[in-house]
Amino acid sequence: MTVSEPASVLTDLPGDSETAYRSRLVAAKEQLTATLPDAAAWQRRILDDLLADNADTAFGREHGFARIRTVDDYRAAVPLRTHEDLTPWITRAAQGERRVLTREEPRLFFTTSGSTGRRKRVPVTDSFVRRVYLPFFQAAMGVPAQYHPEAFARGSRCLNLRHDPLPRAAADAGGPPQVGPSRADLGPGAGALGQEPGSSAPWAELPVPLDDGAHLDKLYARVRVAAEHDVRSVIGHNPTLLAMLPELLVQWWPALLKDIHDGTCLGRPGGAPNPERAAELRQRASRAPGRRPTPAVLWPRMRLLYGWTSGLASLYLPRLTEEYGSDVVMLPAPSAASEGPVGVPCDDHPTAGPLAVSCALYEFVDADRDVLPDSPTLLYDELEPGRDYHVVLSHPGGLYRYVLGDVTHVVDRVAGVPRVEYAGRATVSDTAGERLREAHVVRAMREASRRLGVDVVNLTCRSEQGPDRPHYTLAVAVRTPLPLTMRLAFQDLVDKELGRVSRGYRSARSMAALGPLRVAVVPESAFTEHWHRRLAAGMRPAEIKDQVFQQDDDAWSRITSQ
Repeated sequence: MTVSEPASVLTDLPGDSETAYRSRLVAAKEQLTATLPDAAAWQRRILDDLLADNADTAFGREHGFARIRTVDDYRAAVPLRTHEDLTPWITRAAQGERRVLTREEPRLFFTTSGSTGRRKRVPVTDSFVRRVYLPFFQAAMGVPAQYHPEAFARGSRCLNLRHDPLPRAAADAGGPPQVGPSRADLGPGAGALGQEPGSSAPWAELPVPLDDGAHLDKLYARVRVAAEHDVRSVIGHNPTLLAMLPELLVQWWPALLKDIHDGTCLGRPGGAPNPERAAELRQRASRAPGRRPTPAVLWPRMRLLYGWTSGLASLYLPRLTEEYGSDVVMLPAPSAASEGPVGVPCDDHPTAGPLAVSCALYEFVDADRDVLPDSPTLLYDELEPGRDYHVVLSHPGGLYRYVLGDVTHVVDRVAGVPRVEYAGRATVSDTAGERLREAHVVRAMREASRRLGVDVVNLTCRSEQGPDRPHYTLAVAVRTPLPLTMRLAFQDLVDKELGRVSRGYRSARSMAALGPLRVAVVPESAFTEHWHRRLAAGMRPAEIKDQVFQQDDDAWSRITSQ
């Protein structure tokens, strides 16, 4: 069959109304979904285009792109590479050398959040924007646009915590700009930044001048303006930020009411005085449970949260949605990284979406194996529901057999294509042969907390050396106190569940190479303060992610000493 390139549909429909905006997003979602039955042809086309377009590049010549005819040829010619392996090539392109990875010159470089180490740079070409980023980006917003049109808009119904335009991007000398995906202006005609939900809201532009590095002040300023509007949805992508907003409201509440009353922002002129709204909010908070100001107090007609719903977030989302309102639902943001897309929701499934088979070529490695340059890989149609896999991407941005560093879980299939959800980073904790992954910890905690009725707010863990052997300690914040007998039962059950979900942990425990797991119950404030310390270290709010494994000695000491 013949497959045609997916089109960007942001300008396919006339009109600038909110209805037209949502219609364009739904059309993009349906267009991407329509590619699923022809997945094999799309995957073949992506490979053919990559080889033909980039044969005459430094990378293409070194790997013999001109001689490759099949996916098996491609596997034999190009080893699997991590970002560290690819960095010398990316650095050459970032410094302005032409035709390194792609025939097209990168228009910019996406930078990652650096949540698991130093920030990575990802080349972005026009073909990547046109064939990968925009079709995926638009389709991902099609589900909330279709299922919750009353809450999803460019204007004041949507508070987009991800949207943070950058005044000026950094760059290497002589090279393209470098910026995070959520801050990138992809240029005339791309429309991506301007089409973010909430991008036309009154708080899209800050009400007072603030330094770009004043991340918490910028977040406060946007919430302060939004507090005077009828917000129906909050977009976070990163659920950690959605979880922090209720905590921040408690901290901000006196200043927020004063600013609204006086028509100021951070004490500076920044709007019209609104004493009626300040009085209304004060009264609502006084009637709320515990007299606690929450997003539901600010925005009683809230209906939608949009962010990642799997991984560690799956443990605290039920509690979180209550903070936003009794009628609030949460839809999953797509499974993706700065380097490229993985799964995009096509319906109201609570956690997962099918692979974006028209955007990137996918290969996979069993998640229980280490990924080596010559690891055997599986194609999309060889995956099994219920299994976890390392993700390997190839796409026209210049990533070839790139090891993403994320693990994906196959839920089921849609039109023969695996529907996948994020299952954590590929990080392995291995003290005594247990080879624990993030997904193991989350699954064990989910089952143990369900069976004993423990309401988990957040957690992190690490292995520690005991008097005679190592063991794992789990630092957990819970919503209600755990009596000693409950805590002991809980830690025993988590230990057993880890053995059930992880063969390596079960073996290490049975051979007494690992001691029993210990649970340290810590206050919620331990994680709130950890979030603030990471913010103070230079991370933007949208970049601060949950940490299942805590490798930082100082952070661990601070969290567990409370």
